[in-house]
Amino acid sequence: MMFDVKDLSLADKGKQRIEWARQSMPVLSLIQEEFSKTKPFEGLTIGACLHVTTETANLMIALKEGGANVVLCASNPLSTQDDVAASLVVHHNIPTFAIKGEDNKTYYSH
Repeated sequence: MMFDVKDLSLADKGKQRIEWARQSMPVLSLIQEEFSKTKPFEGLTIGACLHVTTETANLMIALKEGGANVVLCASNPLSTQDDVAASLVVHHNIPTFAIKGEDNKTYYSH
């Protein structure tokens, strides 16, 4: 799996923050449960360019649970949460291309 994040050792902290945010997202949690049963995105690839935050992570996890192959890159390097990006790679096998404060060359390569 290809990815480009700041530091994979941040993944456990990111996992805790993603799980904490999920508690405030009950509708998305219900959707994720339904997706896990029905797999509406089976065989599809979904590429997203969004703020890499705990909320976005929960959306990507729900889409993957729905059967999609998911790839995420940062839409704004200033809002990227490096621990969240690392957790998506390590704990959810979601290719993520995001580094807080990345330079223009890196941003456009992602």
